[in-house]
Amino acid sequence: MKHKLIAFTLLLFTFCSSFGQSPDLPNDFLSKEWHKERRQKLRESMPANSVAIFFANAVRNRSNDVDYVYHQDPDFFYLTGYREPEAVLLIFKDNQTAANGTVYNEIIFVQERNAMREMWTGRRIGAEGTKNLLGFEQAFNGSQFKKYNVEFSKFSEILFYDFQNDVRDNPRDSTDLYSLIEQFKEKVNYPKKDNSLTVLKEQPKNNLNMRGLHSLMASLRGVKTTEEIELLRKAVMISCVGQVEVMKAIEPGMSEREIQGIHEYVFKKYQAEDLGYPSIVGGGHNGCILHYTDNYKPSLDNKELILMDLGAEFHGYTADITRTIPVNGKFSPEQKKIYELVLSAQEASMKACKPGVELSHLTVVSRDVVNKGLVELGIIKTETEKHLFFPHGVSHHIGLDVHDKGHRVLEPNMAITIEPGVYIPDNSATDPKWWGIAVRIEDDYLITKEGCELLSGYAPRTVADIEAMMKQPSPLQKFKLPELEPKKK
Repeated sequence: MKHKLIAFTLLLFTFCSSFGQSPDLPNDFLSKEWHKERRQKLRESMPANSVAIFFANAVRNRSNDVDYVYHQDPDFFYLTGYREPEAVLLIFKDNQTAANGTVYNEIIFVQERNAMREMWTGRRIGAEGTKNLLGFEQAFNGSQFKKYNVEFSKFSEILFYDFQNDVRDNPRDSTDLYSLIEQFKEKVNYPKKDNSLTVLKEQPKNNLNMRGLHSLMASLRGVKTTEEIELLRKAVMISCVGQVEVMKAIEPGMSEREIQGIHEYVFKKYQAEDLGYPSIVGGGHNGCILHYTDNYKPSLDNKELILMDLGAEFHGYTADITRTIPVNGKFSPEQKKIYELVLSAQEASMKACKPGVELSHLTVVSRDVVNKGLVELGIIKTETEKHLFFPHGVSHHIGLDVHDKGHRVLEPNMAITIEPGVYIPDNSATDPKWWGIAVRIEDDYLITKEGCELLSGYAPRTVADIEAMMKQPSPLQKFKLPELEPKKK
């Protein structure tokens, strides 16, 4: 029986090994050469005599023995292309020499191949796959990290992100992320913390830098390469198509969740791997909740607007697009006035958008337009009046994160949003005719040498274009499902 078990395990390992690079995967991911270039760019920007350490994202538990679908840490993915958990990357400013004389300037430790686990939770590429598929010369299994001997005290700076204490320990696995972090802390003499999580004052000064990486990575990730822009264009276009298909399919009586499902079906139809963020689909007054993700309203009213803020994530890169449309296909006079005010604010910020401008200036421009318009509509009394009808900024970077890393002054090839909004909750101190109107218009832009390019123009933005699109037929109107509870005869 023992020999049969060994034979089965070897057969299983052979089976799994044959899928080290699965033909089921897309062939248009960023190349290993691209990721290697990103590591070199980081190395060039690092301080003298320094080392940067990155950890893969943790596996997050959903409930009991079910985990959330894994999503790699964006910095880790940016630098490696590695999409599995339980890994650590070290990038050195200067060449290092191993005990056997090997010279290297980067090293990665990854989760080990395991035939039985791969049968349950998916294929792994292991150390050899990391070399072959991702282009690392120095790649080892995570079990080797504990034995890895490098004198961290010799570095002027050890760059890493501080730990958020939300990594679970698997006591049966000495190579999990928790163990890698604990081993790293011991290697670098990480300060011990008291029960209030404040560093003990008697700890000696050290070479640990837990803040410097953010600025370095923001400089890299904020300005997109040609390859990244191509992926962003695809993510944006997929998200726009979702908006268009909903405009054609929506009818009074549909639920918020049904509208969400149409968007997300379009995403999957185009092979988008994930959502860039939880989908926001708010009908009527629910649109006044900026990050409304319940999406539970069972029946949309004929007279309501619906605010839809959704973004597809394609090969790691996410769009961020919002459209607000009338459920019945035609804006009421009040809805139209608020909508066109928000659109005017967006257009004004778009005209101001160019290299050298600070991101925050776009909010100032939109806010001036909105406040002036709210005065003209009698919703506020003066342009300087404090109010919550427009409570947020209008712009942020997009990329591997929906709120991506990047510096505040715009440069060519940065990708950003412009998203003004006006939200008037029920029972506000205004004329009741405005109650329940929530409008946000959000588009994605690429900064050019002269100004900016609208990436998301495929999804209608004006009142006339939205109303015209909503008159078009949809194949989904013929898609009917059986009643869960048959009507009584």
